[in-house]
Amino acid sequence: MHARIIRSATRTQFLRGSSLIHARYNHSAPPPAPNNNDTTHFGYRTVPKEEKEALVKDVFSSVAKSYDLMNDAMSLGVHRLWKNQFVSLLDPGSNGPIKCVDAAGGSGDISLRILDHAREKYADRETQVTVTDINPNMLNEGRRRFKKTMYYNTPQVNFQVADAQALDKEVFPDNAFDLYTIAFGIRNCTSIPDVLNEAYRVLKPGGTFACLEFGKVENPLMASVYESYSFSIIPLLGTILASDRASYQYLVESIQRFPTQGDFAQMIRDAGFQTGEDREGEGGSWRDLWMGIASVHTGVKI
Repeated sequence: MHARIIRSATRTQFLRGSSLIHARYNHSAPPPAPNNNDTTHFGYRTVPKEEKEALVKDVFSSVAKSYDLMNDAMSLGVHRLWKNQFVSLLDPGSNGPIKCVDAAGGSGDISLRILDHAREKYADRETQVTVTDINPNMLNEGRRRFKKTMYYNTPQVNFQVADAQALDKEVFPDNAFDLYTIAFGIRNCTSIPDVLNEAYRVLKPGGTFACLEFGKVENPLMASVYESYSFSIIPLLGTILASDRASYQYLVESIQRFPTQGDFAQMIRDAGFQTGEDREGEGGSWRDLWMGIASVHTGVKI
C-alpha cells in the first residue's frame, strides 16, 4: 500500500506549505505549551491531563448533531473535498480487501468513503472498517448515517466506543489491521504519542497509518486571512448556527496548538513508522491541502 500511496501522489497535486510562526499574529498566538507532566492544553487553557478527556467529550457531545455544519464552518465546506482526496490517495481496495480502523471516526465520514471507494472502483465488498470514537454521541451519528447505506448490519462495518490512546487488546489485537485512519481527531487527544503507539501496535507489518488534520500555513497573507477568519468568524458562526460559541472557540484554539507538519511527521517516525522525506509533497512525509490549512500524513509500519 505504501508504494500505492507514493504513486498516487503523482496523480493528485497538492499545494505546498509548512509551519507558520504564530507569534507574527499577536491576537492568536498560543501560550507556551505546559511543561508540567501532569498537565496538558485544552485549547489555550492549561488543564490537568485527567480532565482533558472529559472536556473534549463535552465539546463533541455538544456538536455531535451539528458535526457536518461545524466542519463546514471550520473549512468553508472544503473538508468534503479534503476527505475525498484523503481516501483517494489511500486507494483502498487496490490490493484486495483490507481491514481498517477509523479512529475518532464516529461521524462515519471517512469509513463510508473507504467502503464506497473500494466498492465503486474495485467491486470490493469484503473490505471491513471498525469505526471507533470515545464519544457515544458521535458514534450514534455515524450509525444513523450508515443506516441509510447498504453496509449497515453487514460484516463490512462495526462501531466501537474506544479510546484511541488505549485500545482494547481483545477487540484490537496486535498486528491485525491493514490501514489505520484518523481524520481531524488526533489533535483532540490528550497524548498524541500514545495514539501513534497504539496505531503502530494494531497495524500489520506493512500496514499504513494515515492522518488528515488541520495544519499550518506558510504564506503570510493566506495565514493572516485564515487566522482572522478562524478567531473572528468561526466562534461567531458557532453562536449563530449552534448556540455554542465555547466549543467552536476551543476547536479553533486546538488547531493552533497542534504541532507543525514537520514536528508531527517526526512524532510519527518516533512511534516507529517509516515516512517519506522530511518535507511536503511527492516523496515527502506529508501533503498539504490548500496551502497547508489541512495536511495528509502517512507512515508505514516496518
